[in-house]
Formats: sequence, structure tokens, C-alpha cells
Amino acid sequence: MIDIAIPLFLVVCGIAVLFVRGLFSSIMIFSVYSLVMAIEWVRLNAVDVAITEAAVGAGISTVLFIIILSRTKYVDEGKHMNIPALLVSVSVAAVLLYGTLDLPNLRDPNIAPNTHVTPYYLEHSYEETGQLNVVAAILASYRGYDTLGETTVVATAGFCLILLLRGSNRRQGTKDSQKRTGSRT
Repeated sequence: MIDIAIPLFLVVCGIAVLFVRGLFSSIMIFSVYSLVMAIEWVRLNAVDVAITEAAVGAGISTVLFIIILSRTKYVDEGKHMNIPALLVSVSVAAVLLYGTLDLPNLRDPNIAPNTHVTPYYLEHSYEETGQLNVVAAILASYRGYDTLGETTVVATAGFCLILLLRGSNRRQGTKDSQKRTGSRT
């Protein structure tokens, strides 16, 4: 049932963005969309992609959009309740709560990672990679290209955020200096 509910919910988020009027509501729906995509990546056993989606899609992108929104002249249409945004928020909460029911007990020694992958890495990582630290062996050797790609995505998003904030501060500084020099003449 969850395999049908998540893609359907993603479509609902896409449609909801079309009908909301406020920019802030649109940003929140996009953030929810990214969080639900992260859940879908976990369901597809791509936890590393899910972490990147949550960090970049829901985290950095949402912060970026809110910063941009705060630096523009934004006029809200009024203090009305946005029913589509409310429905999306309640639905996300329900999906997240439902998703926690399906999670395995991580302390159970019989779950798949503890019976297949983990013992192999613990036994063979030093022989195959020369790394004393098993986590470093997994991230740098076994999954090196994947880790490089994820690191590149997160670093690029961070650099773009810095560039956007610097450019905005420079423009603000230029406006302030123009005001000061204009008042002297």
C-alpha cells in the first residue's frame, strides 16, 4: 500500500503547488516533496541518496528559498487559511508516522544489513582496502564514487548559498553607500 501512496502523494504535492497562492506555502510544499522523496529513496534501499535528498532538497533548498523570499518585497495575499497547504502538511505527518511502523529494530541481529553486508565489511575491509577504519573503507573504497558524487552535490549547494548571500550583501552595501554619498551632495 505504501508503494502506491508515496508516488500518489508526490503527484498531490505537485498539483498543490499549482493551486497555492502564497510563495511561502509553495516553498513549504516543495520542502515536503523533497522529504517524501527521501522516504521513497529509503524504501528503494538507497539510503545515501535519501540523505542527500533530505539535506539538499529539503534542507539547503528550503533555506535558500526562504532567504530569497525574505530579501524580496513580498506581499502576502492576506491572513487566510491555505487549505491545500494544510492538507499536504497533515498528509505528510500521516505518511511519516505510518512509515515509522515499518522500520525494523536496528538492534535486531537478524535484519539484512547485520547478516549479509556488515559481516563481510568487518572481515574483509582491511585486507581489500588497507584501511584500519571500517567506515572509512566503506565510504572511500567500496563506495568511493558514490560518496564523491554526494559530497560534490552538497558542496556545490553550499557554495551556491555562500555566493548568493555574498552577492546580496554586496548589493545592500552598495545601496547603503549610495544613500550616504547622495545625502552629502
